[in-house]
Amino acid sequence: MAEFMTGMKRTHYCGVLRSSDEGKKVTVCGWAQRQRDLGQLVFIDLRDRTGIVQLAFNDKTDRDVFKKASSVRAEYVLAAKGTVRERSNKNPEIPTGDIEIAVTELRILNESETPPFAIECNSGVNEELRLKYRYLDLRRPDLQANIIKRHQVVKVAHDYFDSNGFLEIETPDLIKSTPEGARDYLVPSRLFPGEFFALPQSPQLYKQLLMLSGFDRYMQVARCFRDEDLRADRQPEFTQLDFEMSFVTQDDVMEIAEGFIKEAYKKVQGVDIKTPLPRMKWDDAMSRFGSDKPDLRFGMELKDVSGALKSTQFRVFAGAISAGGSVRGINLKGQADKLSRKDIDKLGGWVKSYGAKGLAWTRLASAGETSSYEKFLSPEEVKGVRASLGAEKGDVLFLVASDENKVVVDSLGALRCELARRFGLIDKNKISLLWITDFPMFEFSKEENRFMAMHHPFTMPREEDLGKLESDPAHVYALAYDMVLNGNEIGGGSIRINNRKLQQRIFKALQITPEQAEKRFGFLTNAFRYGAPPHGGMAFGLDRLVMVMLGCGSIRDVIAFPKVSSSAELMSDAPTDVDEQQLNELGISTLPKKPQA
Repeated sequence: MAEFMTGMKRTHYCGVLRSSDEGKKVTVCGWAQRQRDLGQLVFIDLRDRTGIVQLAFNDKTDRDVFKKASSVRAEYVLAAKGTVRERSNKNPEIPTGDIEIAVTELRILNESETPPFAIECNSGVNEELRLKYRYLDLRRPDLQANIIKRHQVVKVAHDYFDSNGFLEIETPDLIKSTPEGARDYLVPSRLFPGEFFALPQSPQLYKQLLMLSGFDRYMQVARCFRDEDLRADRQPEFTQLDFEMSFVTQDDVMEIAEGFIKEAYKKVQGVDIKTPLPRMKWDDAMSRFGSDKPDLRFGMELKDVSGALKSTQFRVFAGAISAGGSVRGINLKGQADKLSRKDIDKLGGWVKSYGAKGLAWTRLASAGETSSYEKFLSPEEVKGVRASLGAEKGDVLFLVASDENKVVVDSLGALRCELARRFGLIDKNKISLLWITDFPMFEFSKEENRFMAMHHPFTMPREEDLGKLESDPAHVYALAYDMVLNGNEIGGGSIRINNRKLQQRIFKALQITPEQAEKRFGFLTNAFRYGAPPHGGMAFGLDRLVMVMLGCGSIRDVIAFPKVSSSAELMSDAPTDVDEQQLNELGISTLPKKPQA
């Protein structure tokens, strides 16, 4: 039968006790990690969020207490009172391994059934089962450590931004739907039948309005929602460390952001980050690494070999170059003997998912040289390509040709990262932080046959590019910047448009009609009539930042109750049907469900 805490009060957490506490009378609470019954001796490892301490029971222990200890099983909830003493069999594997508690009083606060998996680090249990029983999964010390680190990062953010004059101001969670980006999550209104709120994808418009309102430094730990396909580093609901500043340049914003990262790493990880961070323009990042979030912990840069092939008769390469595209390559150094022809063929199929038609290769193995394309080139062209890629015995050269440079850099950029992971080329002890700047203002969407905002429609173009907005939008660059950590974008922002006429020009470039602009964004653009200051800001993706800082494999490892790739939550079985009465109150009828395949 479960007992109560009446008359007992926890004095210490399990994991904080040390040899300096010997002789102290303490009360600890937690879950039984395991129980060991040796006849005249019983030991219980008691666990809470700080760690484990050993409870000891022997022939000098009160018989009722000893009997109770003998009945304890894994995950029983316990409270124990006793005296800290030196352990005879010390355990150097845990911080409390030099001491134990000689228990004088033990209460079983609740029993537990046998859990579906062991509550331990690296249990090897499949993730679906772990997420179904997330409340048990969260008892694991490694996950608890992640959540605690996340808390510490948030605390650093609150303290840092407060010390720099920022005010924490909440923005609404029920807002106007402004479709121009990811899909909104819509919330039906009972009082306005047939009309909907949206959950915010970001606080973007409201924080701009706060700048216009005179709150020149704002921050918020903001919940955001995007109805989009999920990846390992993405969730439908997530948290941003969001801030905005008035009367600033992009350098001012970036300096504040760097200060926060430096502070977070120092206080949470004990690591000194050197600032200011290096900067790389978007064009250079794409050309050198095939990515706007390059991982600089390893080399293997992309090289344009088109110059060595300008007169080639090989149709695949010649066609790509003449159409305004390129031929580029990467060099996998020293791995020729470890990469089979079968492996290379699989990589060829893999790059096709990035739009490439195929993968050309040369393998300079110790047993001999083989190539998929060199027989079609002149000796001078072969020599030129190899020289461009710094080829040596033992290397594998990979080339992609396309009339679209985007296809070339995207596919090689992805291949670069895949090869680095596969061959262990990434220095896990290295921290690679940098800024990517000067993003294109627009990117062309073939699906919609129009230019789309690369970031969002409220990003300020570079002053020198304003004259190209109507005549050459593809070559307009923005005052936008992303912070990249170990090949992951962890935050991004921009200087914002604060001029109504300029904002209208941007809408026109995006083929948003004046009527559409007024309906979607009129509450912002009309506010510009009343004196909007120059302003800018950014947002850190808290979940992703913590994931990368801690070296986790998935964003789900740093979120208490995450969703799976289908956006469902396995533990609560959400989303679910709601009853007809609720739907009637909202004036909603549902379509028949499609049969499961």
